[in-house]
Amino acid sequence: MACISLNRVCARVVQDKLYQLLVNKNQNTIYRQTRNFNNATINLTKRNQFGFNSIGRNLAGSLQTTLPLLHPCTREYSSVHTQQPAKPVREVELDPYILLDDDIKYVTQDIRDLIESGTNQPELDTIAKYYFDGQGKALRPMVGMLMARAINHHIHKDMRDPLESQRRVAMISEMIHTASLIHDDVIDQSNFRRGKPSVNVLWNHRKVTMTGDYILSIASILIARLKNDDVTIVLSEILTDLVQGEFMQLGSKESENERFAHYLTKTYRKTASLIANTTKSVAMLGGADESLSELAFQYGRNVGLAFQLVDDLLDFVSSAEAMGKPTAADLKLGLATAPVLFACEKFPELNPMIMRRFEEPGDVERAFELVHKSQGLEQTRFLARKHCIEAIRLAQELTESPYQKGLIVVNDYVLNRMK
Repeated sequence: MACISLNRVCARVVQDKLYQLLVNKNQNTIYRQTRNFNNATINLTKRNQFGFNSIGRNLAGSLQTTLPLLHPCTREYSSVHTQQPAKPVREVELDPYILLDDDIKYVTQDIRDLIESGTNQPELDTIAKYYFDGQGKALRPMVGMLMARAINHHIHKDMRDPLESQRRVAMISEMIHTASLIHDDVIDQSNFRRGKPSVNVLWNHRKVTMTGDYILSIASILIARLKNDDVTIVLSEILTDLVQGEFMQLGSKESENERFAHYLTKTYRKTASLIANTTKSVAMLGGADESLSELAFQYGRNVGLAFQLVDDLLDFVSSAEAMGKPTAADLKLGLATAPVLFACEKFPELNPMIMRRFEEPGDVERAFELVHKSQGLEQTRFLARKHCIEAIRLAQELTESPYQKGLIVVNDYVLNRMK
């Protein structure tokens, strides 16, 4: 289902003017806002040429590109040739984290309080709080609260505060995410997370695994307290997707095209489902109808897919210090992410490496080298950019407000983050 829905993204192209400059006279800074999208259908097997003007230099790139577009689920796909690298991070006038300071500054502490109140086991309490140290990006609570406030304004036409139930969903999203990190660290035998030793290095695997389960149990209690059956079902999908995504990650596909579809569906289930179902849940709690709830879901899905694509790209280009964990980690785990899958077209020798999960001596180093020699990194960023453009288009359907603009700015953060 997740893979099929990607057709929507592949049927979106940008024509005309992509950004509109808004000049802040007092600070003389520029905030670029994406505008004027066209829903033209793309011929997936032919070359298409788009001219992007210099205004759209981040999300679409200030470059002329010849783009043989692809759909990862089709039987044939071709390269995306980007002639220039992506532009550096730009300054934006609106910071979603500052905008939501009152909404999210206590999320971590409130979660820590819940963890502590739920157990009389000191070590369990210590392990469970380890990653709730305020050092994470808190992307999921931030996006959830932006959507909650934007939806509330869209429906009620005023800037009323979010419901307590909406804020609770933001907390739930961060708890589920952190529990999944704990389980991932056990499965992957990670040594570092967020610049410090991972939980499985400091405590034995049994205790760490049970701690992840404990955090999920506290999140489940919060879900029950929402007393909303429809939202409970939506949030339960996250856990179902996480488990299925983890199982998918353990396997691979013989066919290159099936392999990419497999990767994208796995990416939705492991990463994007959490954001998508969080944004849908806060919309439902705010009184959104089915159509508006679906808009919120699709926004979160596109942001989530873009976030993971950029994460996969950073694994090849960012330093271990910036990432807070070793680079090329996915290759060392035997995982073929988007940069590798794109690189296969130019370097077919990667295919047998993928099937043996880079287990032979020299496989990781050779694959890393071939990705950098190919257009794999540029193609991955291009695909992430497409998802961000779609997310922006969806956000623009909401009534204008600072929070609606925040939903737009989130995509700039996702595309240009360094860790």
